[in-house]
Amino acid sequence: MDPNFDGEALEPDGWMWVRGVDYVAGWRSAVDAATELKGAMDEAGIDTTVVMSMASTTTDVSGVLPLSLPVEAVLALANAAREEALRWRRAGA
Repeated sequence: MDPNFDGEALEPDGWMWVRGVDYVAGWRSAVDAATELKGAMDEAGIDTTVVMSMASTTTDVSGVLPLSLPVEAVLALANAAREEALRWRRAGA
C-alpha cells in the first residue's frame, strides 16, 4: 500500500459486495447484451472470434460489458452502424 495513502479516497461501497443485493440480475443483463451484440455482429458479417468481453455488474447492480475488439471489428461495426443510420434516415425522408 502507498505509505502516503490517508484513507480519504477509500470508498468501500465501490468494491465491497453487499449481502442481499441481487448482483446476478445486472450480470445476467450484461450476458444477454453480449449475446445480442455477438448475434448482430455475426449477422453483419463481422468476425467475432477474437472479440473478448466479460460481463460484470456495478455497485448499483447495473450490468456492464467491457469489450476488447480488434481494430478491424471496430471499423466494421462502425460501418454497419453508419449504414443502418443512413437506411433509417432514407426511410424517414
